Order: sequence, then C-alpha cells, then structure tokens
Amino acid sequence: MNATEKEGITFDNVGLRYGADREVLSDVSFTLFPGSFYFLTGASGAGKTSLLKLLYLAQRPSRGAIRMFGTDVITLPRNRLPSYRRRLGVVFQDFRLVPHLSAYDNVALPLRVSGVREADLKKPVRDMMEWVGLGHRIDARPATLSGGEQQRVAIARAVIGRPELLVADEPTGNVDPEMALKLLRLFESLNRMGTTVVVATHDVHLLKKVPESLIMRLDKGRLSDPTGALRYPPRANTQAGNRGDGRG
Repeated sequence: MNATEKEGITFDNVGLRYGADREVLSDVSFTLFPGSFYFLTGASGAGKTSLLKLLYLAQRPSRGAIRMFGTDVITLPRNRLPSYRRRLGVVFQDFRLVPHLSAYDNVALPLRVSGVREADLKKPVRDMMEWVGLGHRIDARPATLSGGEQQRVAIARAVIGRPELLVADEPTGNVDPEMALKLLRLFESLNRMGTTVVVATHDVHLLKKVPESLIMRLDKGRLSDPTGALRYPPRANTQAGNRGDGRG
C-alpha cells in the first residue's frame, strides 16, 4: 500500500437530500485521520445515520466531494466500489445477521465473499469469536442469542477483515450499560490495532469512556466540532481536548 492509499477520509462541503426534500446534511466538511477514534453525536433526526451511509458508501451525496484512501469515491465507477467497501467494516443498529446461518457462518461471510478458502477460514473466525467472548456460541443461530451476543457477532463480522475504517451506528442502543462498556472496549482494542473508528451515539455518557476520542456533533444536518476533531491532526487534537472539550 503506497502513501496515498494510507490517506484518511475527507468530506468537502457535502450535502445530501432525498428526492425533492430539503437537505438532511448541509455543507459537511471534515477529515477522519487514520487511526483515530471518533464519536458522532446528535439528537434523533440530526442526520447521523445519513452521514454514516455516506461513510460506508451505501449512499452518494447530492453535492460536494468525498475522498477515501486518496481516491474520489463519488466519481468512482460502480464496479470499483466493492473493493473499497472491503476496506470498511459496518456495525448496524439492528445487527442484520443472516438468521439461518450460525454465528460462525455469519462471521465468516465477509471472508467467503472475498474468496478466502474454507481451509483458511477456521482459525481467523474462531479467533475472532474468542476475541468477542463468544467462542462457546459458534454454532448458535441468531434467534437463540441475546441482544448483546448478537451485537458482538455483528462486531466480529464487521472486523474479521481487519478494516481500515469501522463505522458503528448506535451499537449500544439495544444493550444494558455493562454490555455497552464491553462493546466499547472491543472498539478500543481494534482502534489500538490501527483501525479508524466512528461510533454514532446519542448516549452522552459514552463520550467520557474513551478519553482520547474526538467528537463530531450534528445538529439539524450541520456539523460542529467541540473537540477540534475537524481541525487538527490526532495528537494536537487530543491535547486541545484535554484543555476543555465540552464533555461536561
């Protein structure tokens, strides 16, 4: 991978509207610096899920520019998008596990889609299941798992390919506070391995659980910057956050 491919993700004056409705995102500009941990906050309806869809390439903006890993992904031909999506991991709020597959097969799915041989699947999938604390539930179907267990399977599936960017949409919304903290620690572990992490949440209590995290806040489709996440590289940003980041 060359230096250009290691670049972060940049939004430049991005706007998004659905049909003829007013914009749900307006003039959104930021850079996600590689290896940083971001919280995306905002009230319900602020546009968090819409912004995440742009990040994981499920939606194209109505205007503006998006560069990902050194490439303009808006003008990228559709047949090249899958190769970029494989560099991303997504944790959905509603899990989106395949109901007729076991936990093991759900986690193995991204590797199979990428063409990994069956003989080469067993160790990484089993290791990942152990990493999320579900080594004893590899044969379980999603319907037999608790909400927290399903969320951990979804996380394992999202990170099995060692993504460069992990996007999580309200990942703690369906679990109790203890499980929410455990899930957050999994994201931190992945972040320490070099993955850029973006967690969308309305839970302000989570923001204090990752001291070096950066905060982006959406309000009616516009982005604000309480920790300097949009202005400074991570090291300078963390120092600025320690001087007063508005977390209360």
